[in-house]
Amino acid sequence: MTANPTLRTAPADRAEERAERRPLPVTLSAESPGTPLPAYLAAARPLVRRRLREHGAVLLRGFDVGGVDGFEAAVRAVSGAPLAYAERSSPRSTIKGQVYTSTDYPPNEEIFLHNENSYQADWPLTLFFHCVQPPDTLGATPLADTRRVYAAIDPSVREEFAARGWMVVRNFSDGFGVPWQQAFNTGDRAEVDAYCARNGVETEWTADGLRTRARRRAVHRHPVTGETVWFNHLTFFHVTTLSEEVCGALREMYDDERLPTNTYYGDGRPIPDEVVAHLRDCYRAEQRRFDWQRDDVLLVDNMLSAHAREPFTGPRRIAVAMAEPHSAAVRSASSAEVADARR
Repeated sequence: MTANPTLRTAPADRAEERAERRPLPVTLSAESPGTPLPAYLAAARPLVRRRLREHGAVLLRGFDVGGVDGFEAAVRAVSGAPLAYAERSSPRSTIKGQVYTSTDYPPNEEIFLHNENSYQADWPLTLFFHCVQPPDTLGATPLADTRRVYAAIDPSVREEFAARGWMVVRNFSDGFGVPWQQAFNTGDRAEVDAYCARNGVETEWTADGLRTRARRRAVHRHPVTGETVWFNHLTFFHVTTLSEEVCGALREMYDDERLPTNTYYGDGRPIPDEVVAHLRDCYRAEQRRFDWQRDDVLLVDNMLSAHAREPFTGPRRIAVAMAEPHSAAVRSASSAEVADARR
């Protein structure tokens, strides 16, 4: 089946119209400026989690976070222990424990909308961002509702990916991207092979280094709300989502199989560039933004909302933590939480 080159967005329905009224993110502000955030969350956790599952993201504003220790305490108050960053695709630095910097890309570069670790077999259900230092200009963390992105995609494109899935191919070699030793937190090839075998990733050791292939689903159901979401990295990792200049240079330097990162249909066939462009348009049409303020804390439901990063100027510093691995979230979602989320 070949996707229709004249791609169109799907018509709105009543559920989509209701979603239009949902702020993204929804803001919960401190009643008294400087209220300690961990203390607030000890009492407000049920409210915060309901809003998170309804809207897809919650912005906590006007609280005293209490530095990195207070931020980690807030993560634990809402979602339990923060997770380690494994099978990395972007550079980050550890601040303390399992609290990291946001992606260490040059400030003049955009990071396109994506869902954290959606190329992996397991992923965090909840993300936390803490604004330690806001930028001078721009530097927002835009969001897009993946329920609405799914609804906007041409039905023939949705059906194609629902049937065939998608595949990411990564080539780890000197000079491009994250080295395989950093991506997998080990320098032992046998450990990499074992990890990948457990997680549905094919490995091929080449003269240049390591090539991996992972086949994943493009469409998922949220484990708590039951809603259909567009949850994948296929647009983010496709070579055409890079700047036109970088994309052109990489395609001149490498054949498709040797590109640092690229995506395909799940059977390995190429995805037409116009299909990926259509998907980018659907993401951008749903993008929402806000300006960071010092000590803002943003909670993101990683399956309901994609996130991005604008270019910026000034000393922007955002701390990041991840929690609730998907498999644990499925087992631990209580009937009360499911009922609250579906109201």
